[in-house]
Amino acid sequence: MSATLLPPLPHPEPVAAPAARLALKTDGSSRGLLDGAWWPRSRDLAHELRALTDALDPLWGRITRVAVNPEHWPVIPQKVPVDGHTVKVGWFTPEIDPHKLLLLSYGTGRWDLLVVPPEAGAESAARLMAAASGRDGLPLTASALIAADEARHGVSASDRPSAPDEAASETEGGATATDVLKAPAGTVSAGLPRQTDPPGPAGRPSGL
Repeated sequence: MSATLLPPLPHPEPVAAPAARLALKTDGSSRGLLDGAWWPRSRDLAHELRALTDALDPLWGRITRVAVNPEHWPVIPQKVPVDGHTVKVGWFTPEIDPHKLLLLSYGTGRWDLLVVPPEAGAESAARLMAAASGRDGLPLTASALIAADEARHGVSASDRPSAPDEAASETEGGATATDVLKAPAGTVSAGLPRQTDPPGPAGRPSGL
């Protein structure tokens, strides 16, 4: 009985994750309540944070801690391994706006980003990102900014998912909202509020 020897299968080439979709305030911009906006592609926080830190670490220094409100994140991991280090994750409610992400950079400062709903249409997302990163934007909270956009345009930011051709152009860099647009504004103190019990099924990770 003879055996047939097959050549070894080639190793698959690693596929790079899509770049984080960010719009950040420029140096010298009035800070207001937000430092910019982030448009994640899903509600998988562990997965999305890897792309986010890849983009922000070179700009803001190593991101070491993140805090969210659990309302829109089904699962909140305690720690997320990213490129070369680990990000600790905590949640705070009601102190943190449900549509905001708080980030702390090692030895540098704190930043607050509007979280655009992943299911938002491209037009809604572009408006929200421009408003949150604008030089002289209104001093609105993340939730107030989303509510104002919905009231003005008569449609929820999450009502219309991106069309396949829009998603493709965003991944390929065709839309300006998909890129890291500007360098950050200045830094502020990194004090954090008291941690309280979250509503709903989200598990409670360790505090920041």
